[in-house]
Amino acid sequence: MNCQDTRGVFLDAYLDGELDAINARQFERHLAECASCRNALENYRNFHDSVRTHIPCYAVPAGVEQRIRASLRTESSGRVFGWRGWILPAATLAAAALALILFQTMRRQPADVLAQEVVSSHIRSLMANHLTDVLSSDRHTVKPWFNGKIDFAPDVKDLASQGFRLQGGRLDYLNERSTVALIYKRREHTINLFVWPTGDADSKARTMAIKGYNLVTWTRSHMAYWAASDLNANELTEFANDLGN
Repeated sequence: MNCQDTRGVFLDAYLDGELDAINARQFERHLAECASCRNALENYRNFHDSVRTHIPCYAVPAGVEQRIRASLRTESSGRVFGWRGWILPAATLAAAALALILFQTMRRQPADVLAQEVVSSHIRSLMANHLTDVLSSDRHTVKPWFNGKIDFAPDVKDLASQGFRLQGGRLDYLNERSTVALIYKRREHTINLFVWPTGDADSKARTMAIKGYNLVTWTRSHMAYWAASDLNANELTEFANDLGN
């Protein structure tokens, strides 16, 4: 079993308890030998926990059952749809009606799950003594280290003259994919800068705070950037500006 297999269907299946005994043992043997996949599994587990903790459940509004039953009674008479006279089955109409009702009654999740995941990864890197895979203040050492380990080339900048010292980098797993984490220091404050490709258009930096940590996120040249730190919001925004958000 290789990393690609592990981070494909096996990762979700293992967390959901859906792997058979043989594949589960193979998966666990691979985890024992691969720190990167162990980290990916831990990120997945924390992400699942965060979803269960922060995404609210909504009670079905009064009258939904009656509306569904009324829809079933109306369509069970076999009304004709379309120019060829096809009859849309009542069960299909019921499913469509239910989906529409649920869509209308759902509320947008206020907590940003990805932001929660970023903060969890930042905290974990500080607690687990796994802040860097490559320890260097030289961007010409840090950037080449990622060659062959990820499917994109991160832009590694030296911001020492602006007061943000490059410390190194590591592989991480966020947003259901392998990501780059670049580590910077501002005095004694650690900054994790997470980077991965995205199809989203360029966006200005926006800030938020979760669990006492500040976040700044932006998109540039089809790359997503998330900076996380206990550094104050103004200086973290300055860091983002120095990177050219």
